[in-house]
This record gives sequence, structure tokens and C-alpha cells, in this order.
Amino acid sequence: MRRLRIEHATGFAYQGDVGASYNEARMLPSSTESQFVLSSQLDIEPSTSVNQYIDYFGTRVAAFDVLAGHSALNITARSLVEVRPRQLELPDMDWDHLAREAQRSISTVEMLGQSTRTAPHPEVAEIARSIAAQHDHPASAALAITTAMGDAVEYMQGITGVHSTAAEAWVERKGVCQDIAHITLGALRHVGIPARYVSGYLHPQPNAEVGTAVTGESHAWVEWFAGQWQGFDPTNNTEIGDRHVLVGRGRDYNDVPPLRGVYAGPFKSQLHVKVTITREA
Repeated sequence: MRRLRIEHATGFAYQGDVGASYNEARMLPSSTESQFVLSSQLDIEPSTSVNQYIDYFGTRVAAFDVLAGHSALNITARSLVEVRPRQLELPDMDWDHLAREAQRSISTVEMLGQSTRTAPHPEVAEIARSIAAQHDHPASAALAITTAMGDAVEYMQGITGVHSTAAEAWVERKGVCQDIAHITLGALRHVGIPARYVSGYLHPQPNAEVGTAVTGESHAWVEWFAGQWQGFDPTNNTEIGDRHVLVGRGRDYNDVPPLRGVYAGPFKSQLHVKVTITREA
């Protein structure tokens, strides 16, 4: 088990005064079967009241309005989390059994449909079908598909944008974790495997020293259902371990953006983001 301290600072600088802003932040993790939140808090400047709730997909949300005039908005989420590895298991469920089981629950039915973000490029669809045809069990096919997508796309910043789709990123064969997760979701769903988008954080150093703060970033990976939900990180082609801290789940990135909002004021604004992660045990 590993103990991680995470500080995620983000917000906007506006080109002039903003009369009011209305925002939602999804930046604080929840306790799950594989992680325990020891402490968490959200600091907002300008100071305002916050309404916290759990959204439809189980993600912690902080909703807040800033109604006084302001030229900048700063949000800092601080969390201390104990994390343990999630052992990857591959059940023997066959394709017919999965097709029946996937229709029994809203949680799996909703993760079968494609969105604009995840709709696969024809080449991705063909690769997914070819791999699935080689496996009698969807779980082993899911792992092979996820690994293949991770191998096919190079991690590179600046090629895609926050609104890029899986099909657009596939053409470039380059993108960030968000793109690789979307491509993988599209491939899995195309062959009938329910799959969901996971947002969170990843400590970038496997052998980080205790007490050393390092620069990190928000991260994304996937979970698929083939008898039970299993997670995998296609960007790094690795199992979900004690460096991954889960924040939220959804159909795609649109369900779990760290910060979302609208404001009344100048047309242009500049986003800033800084994530610092410290291993404490």
C-alpha cells in the first residue's frame, strides 16, 4: 500500500472583470475498495459557499457560484490517499454470457453505447473485431484490445486538444491519455464489451522517494466489464497499481472534467493547471 498526497491547483485568469461565474469541480477522490481517502479539501478564491454532492456516476462534485466581480478564479484540491494495487483478473465468461449479463444492469448498458468522443475510426473497429475473434473469453480479448490500442498510439502533448475525438486522434496516432482512453473505449464497446472512462491521478515515478514532491498531472484510463469490472492503463500499458488514484468514472471525458463552468464577462480567459504528487509512505 502507498500513501500519496495530491495537490491540484487550477483556475482561470480573465481579460477583465467577470460579473459572475458558475462552476463544478471534480477534483477530489472518494474511498473505494482499493483506495482510502484520509483527508481532502477544496479551497476556492474568491471565497464562496460550496454545495457538494455525488453525481449520477458516483463522482464527488463541488458546485459553487462566484457572484461578486472577480478577474481570476483559483481552485486548489488537496487530498491524502492510501492506495493499494488492483489485481487484474480474467474471468472465464464467454461472449454469449457477457451479452446477456451486459443487458441486466443500467451500469453496463450505458457503457456499451458510443459517444461522439469514443466512436471508433474504421481501422480501430477492424482491429477490435480481429482481436475479439481470436479469443473465446471477452476478458482476455479486452486485455488484448486495450494493449493493442496503447501500443498503436504514441503519447505526445500538443497534437490534440481537449475537444478531440477518438477518431481524430487515431488518424494522428498521437495524443494524450484522454485520447488513448477514448480510442480504447471505442474499440471495446464496438465488440460488445461494456467499458467506462476513468479520471484520476498517476504518480509518474514508480520508485519515488518518500517525501519528495514531483510534478504530476491528471490522468485517464479505462475499466471494462466481462463478469466484473477491471481496470487497465492503456497509455502506459500497465495494470492499475498503487500509483493510480481514482477520482471519477463516466462514459467519456465529458462526464468527468476536473473543472467546468460558465461566466459572464470578457470573451477570453486563460486556464492554468498544476498538479503536485508526494509519496508519504
